[in-house]
Amino acid sequence: MRKRCVLFAMPIPIILAIFGILSQNSVFALTYSTDVNVQFTFNPALQIDLSSADLLISNLSPGTAADSNVIDVIVKTNNITGYTLNATVGNNTTYDTRDLVHEVSGSSANFASINYGSSLASLTTDNTWGYSYSTDGGTNWEDYDGLPLYSDATNIATLKDSTTPPATSTGDVVNFKIAAKASTMQASGDYNNVINFIATANPIPTLGPVACESGKICYNANVLDSIEVEGTMGKPTANANTTTMLLASNFSRDGYGFAGWSDTYDYSGNLYGPQEEITTPADMSSGLPLYAIWVQSAGSMQTSDATSACNSLTAATPGFKSLASVTALTDERDGETYAIAKLADGNCWMIENLRLDNTADHNSDGTLAQGYNSSFAGLASPEAPSLFANATTANTLYSIDGSTDKTISGSDQGYRFPRYNNVNTPTAVADRPSNPTTNSATNSTSNAGLYSYGNYYTWSAAIADTTHYPTNNQSVTSTSICPTGWRLPKGGNKSNEANNDYWALVVTGINGGINPSNYDSETRPYYTSSPEGPSISNALRAYPNNIIYSGYAEGGSVENRGSGGGHWSSTAVSTTNAYSIVFYSNYVYTGTGSNSKYFGRTIRCFAPGT
Repeated sequence: MRKRCVLFAMPIPIILAIFGILSQNSVFALTYSTDVNVQFTFNPALQIDLSSADLLISNLSPGTAADSNVIDVIVKTNNITGYTLNATVGNNTTYDTRDLVHEVSGSSANFASINYGSSLASLTTDNTWGYSYSTDGGTNWEDYDGLPLYSDATNIATLKDSTTPPATSTGDVVNFKIAAKASTMQASGDYNNVINFIATANPIPTLGPVACESGKICYNANVLDSIEVEGTMGKPTANANTTTMLLASNFSRDGYGFAGWSDTYDYSGNLYGPQEEITTPADMSSGLPLYAIWVQSAGSMQTSDATSACNSLTAATPGFKSLASVTALTDERDGETYAIAKLADGNCWMIENLRLDNTADHNSDGTLAQGYNSSFAGLASPEAPSLFANATTANTLYSIDGSTDKTISGSDQGYRFPRYNNVNTPTAVADRPSNPTTNSATNSTSNAGLYSYGNYYTWSAAIADTTHYPTNNQSVTSTSICPTGWRLPKGGNKSNEANNDYWALVVTGINGGINPSNYDSETRPYYTSSPEGPSISNALRAYPNNIIYSGYAEGGSVENRGSGGGHWSSTAVSTTNAYSIVFYSNYVYTGTGSNSKYFGRTIRCFAPGT
């Protein structure tokens, strides 16, 4: 089964006006008018923008042909398989014809459309009109042809057929123009019709529905070609009508972000976070097939592509689940692509854990040391004036020898080594578990390769600084391990909640401004007890928040993965501890959790103010 997305047409009136006495000195005007800044958006998000300039032919002398000026038809879409852009003429009310219709004289004075497939370098027949277009910025123009009537099912004028979305957020541009040839006897006056630009999102190729097994949950990679995806997933047993936490993903796909699971292959059904708790169907005789949700990259995280992509998203609300609100961006430092969403706080967040890896390739030029930069392309924050000062000395931040494990104790010297080499997620598929069936993992050899968990970083690695240790609600905002233009969320205790980004996301956004039950606790207010703690914990793991139980690393092992979550903030508690969001099944510290800086925690970056 192939699913086509809804088709949207952009009707544009076209007016041909001829004035004056019919003589060799007469001036003929052809005017093409269009609505200004008209946009259509659907899911997958596709939009047509039309140039505000009218198409105008001036000095159309009798017995000659002339072009209009050019109008830009711009298509923007995040549809992973691209789109087609077609054009027709006429409509089902006023103009049931391909002609440009004279307002007064009737059909005998019309400009007739040239034939389909004319391929004319120029118009040669009197009182005819046609169109031409360019897809390379006007360097090359197609021969003149005639547009099909809107109701013609056998002839299609395709201006562009793209198998991928536009390479940048500015969209694909098709230059469009028309031409007319007037005889010396053509009647003067206004000529009218309607041109329709039609953009259609191409079907998303998938495997289609996949059979599952009785009493099982089956996790499917959901692509046509298995070579496109690395990793495998198991088929855990699940009882009918039972609350079940889904598995984090072990699938990865170059150029695509993983946004969660869907119970339909075309994403038209329910959408779930990687570890969201769901209720299984009442009938599990055919099992429960789930399908990976893939979102193709819309551009770079470090350029204006990120600004455009983030600004185009709709902010989530509690329970908000729409694939149209998610996009993906690529980190230029290592080519990893992350699903991105505008969450309930109104900010643009990565909804996958950071996977920036500790390799000699990355460290040799110091690229991993380049932290948050406020000057970047509209994702700016006045808090961060520059790149990390030590960017040229990569090994002050990372061990180039990724094979060496460092067991870190509570001493200050431990903070100087910012990464756990052997317990962070390997990017090579050979290093992942071949068939993971559970979320749990307590050490570096059990289930260590689950793709969704990302990598683990000490706090000094997270802030991209091993030289100073701010204390007492002080945040490091000038540097971080996040891509340029993005930063770590801030944390903090009750007195600092106004600056706590996790607080803004969870308390103000997801929970609608309702404070934790333990709000009177000055240092560590948190949600606890039923139903408050469990519901918010699951909301964090639900789509599109996707904040998962990634646990933490300490002394060469990973603890509580699959049962507890924790992501670093940029805010220090003391010289030895830093704040993080910490949550388990029944309680949530909203950026108020305190952990030793030498712990390895996972990271979510966000772009404030988008």
